Amino acid sequence: MSVVPSVDLRDFLSDDPNRKQKFVQEIGAAFENIGFVALSGHFLSDMLVEDLYSEIKKFFNLPQEIKDKYEIEGIGGQRGYTSFGKEHAKGRKEGDLKEFWHFGQYVEDSPKLKEEYPDNVTVDELPKFNEVGKETYKMLEKTAKYVLRALAIHLGLNEDYFDEYIKNGNSILRPIHYPPIISEPKNAVRAAAHGDINLITLLMGAHGKGLQVQNHKGEWVDAIAKPDELMINVGDMLSRLSNNKLKSTIHQVVNPPKELWGTSRYSVPFFMHPVSEMPLNCLENCIDAEHPKMYEDITAGEFLHERLIELGLIKK
Repeated sequence: MSVVPSVDLRDFLSDDPNRKQKFVQEIGAAFENIGFVALSGHFLSDMLVEDLYSEIKKFFNLPQEIKDKYEIEGIGGQRGYTSFGKEHAKGRKEGDLKEFWHFGQYVEDSPKLKEEYPDNVTVDELPKFNEVGKETYKMLEKTAKYVLRALAIHLGLNEDYFDEYIKNGNSILRPIHYPPIISEPKNAVRAAAHGDINLITLLMGAHGKGLQVQNHKGEWVDAIAKPDELMINVGDMLSRLSNNKLKSTIHQVVNPPKELWGTSRYSVPFFMHPVSEMPLNCLENCIDAEHPKMYEDITAGEFLHERLIELGLIKK
């Protein structure tokens, strides 16, 4: 596959069973073949997207000493600000050329999970930043729910299989700022080659060159979405659950050509995580003689903890 396929969520949401089935087949084939798809028909309005970018640019333009007060020690970067170069890809020492913010779950009806998750961090200087972040989080979570319903059908499960696991899930909305590059980076790129940890990732801001995905031949393919599309990819949790039927694709954000070094890049991924107790044991209907079980049994919480250690975000 040399291009990332496009699908329209309105097909799945329509009352026409043929359109719904067409969406299931298209997204299923894309996630089996390249692990990425460009999705239109989602729940983000143009106005919300515009407001979000306006607010995140204001935040990252704040003086460094103000941003630094929102970097919270001891929670593995799960909420608030993470400063430039802190995170690195699995197996790499060089920090990625980015700074970012984390919005987390807004827990409803679960005192236990309210205790388990860190509180969201409020930016005092930009009240609208907090409101717009919450609204974007909710709309991306809603979009992800329907994508997972389509994938449940594709995997031969009940359509609502994922619903109980993603309600109050440990999902993260991450506005990222890749600042202008000032000098020749030594082995560092904006985001080194990696797979995502979670079930699925919904990415805003993949409209210019930079994001690349690796196809099955090992070739890097530019992944560029239209302005009204989200780029969606399979994460390692969903790959494990489906016994690698759905592919978690290695991807990277490369540095721009030298003449564009002076420009910032912004992107906003939403990492859809389930609750920690969700079992990621390979589904029985994804295991057969040709596809023996590839992964040990593990819960989503245990898997996330292992990976955060590998990424350098929490210490053993």
